[in-house]
Amino acid sequence: MAKALIQMALDSLDFDATVGLATLVAPYVDIFEIGTPCIKHNGINLVRELRERFPDKLLLVDLKTMDAGEYEATPFYAAGADIVTVLGVSGLATCQGVIKAANAHGAEAQIDLINVEDKVACAKATAEAGAQIMGIHTGLDAQAAGHTPFADLNDIAALGLPVRISVAGGIKASTVQDVVRAGANIVVVGAAIYGAASPADAAREIRELVDAV
Repeated sequence: MAKALIQMALDSLDFDATVGLATLVAPYVDIFEIGTPCIKHNGINLVRELRERFPDKLLLVDLKTMDAGEYEATPFYAAGADIVTVLGVSGLATCQGVIKAANAHGAEAQIDLINVEDKVACAKATAEAGAQIMGIHTGLDAQAAGHTPFADLNDIAALGLPVRISVAGGIKASTVQDVVRAGANIVVVGAAIYGAASPADAAREIRELVDAV
């Protein structure tokens, strides 16, 4: 099994702070995620900036597309995104639109399963449609209510679909190895790194833990 990738969630609304944080943690992460609030506030210019500065990193734009999949995703792929997210609750047609845009640019589409009632059915249908990544995503509000991504991760991993599985939702140093062992190919870390006294040191610790699995 290939080693799991580490995805760094860049959630700040501040353009320069986002670029600065990315620079600090770049040696230890594989994917930069431009979070939904961040991309809404800063727009496509941030995609271009990160693509130019970090040509060796995968770049995920967390659009959480809900409609007009191909139309919305296309300019972000064209600007350098390797992965764009689409909400599973948007329906198969919208997911297919993002998948089409991804294929046209040699990139990948990630289905975000947040708030999808039947995650197994959605994962099967969108994987059959060509999605490359399934996102198990326990959102901030759900985390505050005490939920974790483990049950959903187990359900999706058991399907054996020809996709990578990304897991997000409060992952930190004490849980990251459990997430990898449970079947995650991509682990998304946000506050555990950017909220640390030294984001670089926190990212290095996560890297060492993931690589040790």
